[in-house]
Parts: sequence; structure tokens; C-alpha cells
Amino acid sequence: MKGVPGRYRGVWQRRLLQTPDGRDETSFVRWLQTGLWHADLRLPAGAHEAAQRTAFCGITEVTQGERGEVCAWRRHDDFQPPGLAPDEGWMVFETPQRVVETGVHGDYLEVWERLGDSTGRSIALADGSGPGSRLLLAGRWLVRVRPRRADWPDGTRAGDSLRQVLQRHPAQARALLDFEISYGRLESGCWRIEASTLDELAGTELPCTIRREADGSALVVLGGLAAARWQVLEWDWDQEQVL
Repeated sequence: MKGVPGRYRGVWQRRLLQTPDGRDETSFVRWLQTGLWHADLRLPAGAHEAAQRTAFCGITEVTQGERGEVCAWRRHDDFQPPGLAPDEGWMVFETPQRVVETGVHGDYLEVWERLGDSTGRSIALADGSGPGSRLLLAGRWLVRVRPRRADWPDGTRAGDSLRQVLQRHPAQARALLDFEISYGRLESGCWRIEASTLDELAGTELPCTIRREADGSALVVLGGLAAARWQVLEWDWDQEQVL
């Protein structure tokens, strides 16, 4: 599958969301983009309920549409139930570090700015021993994705919110909330988690090293666990070890 243009790679911080309901300039929103994979974490300002968060991971596609460039986020793993419409936006780069997104299927506008230390290396790894776990790295920023093991309960409909599903199935709350996307800075062999879908992980520091092996796999040591081999999905970096 064709990767996204290089101008999309990095970590993008949302500066503004504008909808018919108002403006949001304070929520924590980060979109990490490698050559092909994305991870997105959104923690609404003032919302303390975990079910109100948004987090997803998948493949990104960029195509040319009638009005210009369209970016589509094809979600493989999603903290929320499936939506009613594809996640697609018209993209206009005002500068190399600032892009404006407007909805193809929804009435919204988002302004994104790229973090300056989020380019230069782009890596995506998959853990073959886990339920679709992934590590995505852009510059100095690392995201860990660990999808929930539980399936959506019977009767879950496209367009439902996680909050609605939990109201109907309170006994399954623990399993349905067990979905991790953690975002943080990797530097000098230490991953400092800045934000996560799991509150207990935010603010923690974990030892982390990643080394590419001769057989094409990657040896990952993370959080004091024994070294594990991960599949290399992407490795756009001229060195064999990440610290």
C-alpha cells in the first residue's frame, strides 16, 4: 500500500476544532503519523469520564478529490464504536508545519500544527504475540497501541458512543475500557508518557530501547519486561537502534 506524502509525517497537535456547536482550543489532541500508520489520542478538556475519550489506530490514505487533497483515516482499532461515516477530511497546508482540515462527511474545521521534534525518523512495529499491539515512532515521540480483547456487545450499532454501550452493558465496563493508546517522548532510553487512555499510565517513565535485527525483526525492551521480537512494518531511519 502506498504511504502518505512526506509532509504528513510527524506528530500533529490540534490547535482548534470548530463545529456548529462551538470552538475547542483546550482539549489534548495528538495525531502521530508514520509513512502509513497513524495513532490518534483525544482527551476532551474538563471531561473526567474515560468513555468520553477518543483514540484510534490504523492506516492513512491520501488521495486527490474534486476540491483538493483528501486524507482518510482507516481505523483498524478504535476506542469508540464504529462511526456512521468514514473519517475523511479535505486538507490544506497553509505552511509545512500547519494544516487545516475540513470535514468531507461532517461539518467541522480543525487546525493542526506539527511538533518540531517529530520528524527525521518514522517507525512502525507490530507485536505478533499480542492482540494487534503496535508501537509507532515519529521523531522523538512514541505511541503504544494495545487494543481491547473484548468484542463489542451484541446490539452495538454504528454511531453509538462508548458511553451509551456502557450504559446498556455496565457489567462489561472493565473489559470495554481496557484499551490503551499511550503517547509520550522517547529520549535517552526512557519513554515518558504524557497522556493515555489509561489514567494510571499518564506521567510514568518506562525504560525503552528498540533495535533492528539482521533478520528484519525488531528487538524491543519496554517497561522492564524481557526483550521481545516485534515485526517491522516500517523503518525509515538510517540507524539500527532507537534510544
